[in-house]
Amino acid sequence: MHKTVQNLLNIKTQIKTKIIELKYNYTPEIIAVSKTFLMDHIRPLIESGHIHFGENKVQEALEKWLEIKENNKSLKLHMVGKLQTNKVKFALKIFDYIHSLDNLKLAKKISDEQKNYAIKPKIFIQINIGNEDQKSGVSKNNILDFYTECKKLNLDIIGTMCLPPMNKDPKIFFSEMKKINSYLKLKEMSMGMSEDYIEAIEYTSTFLRIGSKIFGQRS
Repeated sequence: MHKTVQNLLNIKTQIKTKIIELKYNYTPEIIAVSKTFLMDHIRPLIESGHIHFGENKVQEALEKWLEIKENNKSLKLHMVGKLQTNKVKFALKIFDYIHSLDNLKLAKKISDEQKNYAIKPKIFIQINIGNEDQKSGVSKNNILDFYTECKKLNLDIIGTMCLPPMNKDPKIFFSEMKKINSYLKLKEMSMGMSEDYIEAIEYTSTFLRIGSKIFGQRS
């Protein structure tokens, strides 16, 4: 068994144990964040039946995934990095989900470009949950107005996403995200990475973005 498959199985076991402990009745999706890794690391996961993968650069995603997705219609690719407006038309060729909608200019560009495709991308609004100057994301104070504008643009907003501040307890921010999501009446939350996915489960994150715990450290 390839090490990436074994790592994923270990993570699934941890998640199942935590959910039983919490007495929850749901199963989060695991996005295997494969950015920078070659297909020899990724293909064993595809062959094992895993379908959700994440990339953070449009050009890399096109080069790695275009042909493979043509031959594997069940695969779902997630844009988990910052998306620039000049890359949107290329991003929509390959990504099924966008986790980083963080400004109105980008929202309008996606709205314009998605008219050229039969299926609209599923989108998460990125919230700057820690009010950090160095991070992208919609302000908590503006989230309702932003969400309303996105709906007017006919975007398929399915949930919210956050990157909690480093060196702080992520539970504080996951709890706040859950409240915001409930307020907006959205079903999905993209929270939790390799360091804090167990904590994210406590707040019913539905999509976990896990990279190094599956693929190892990036060189």
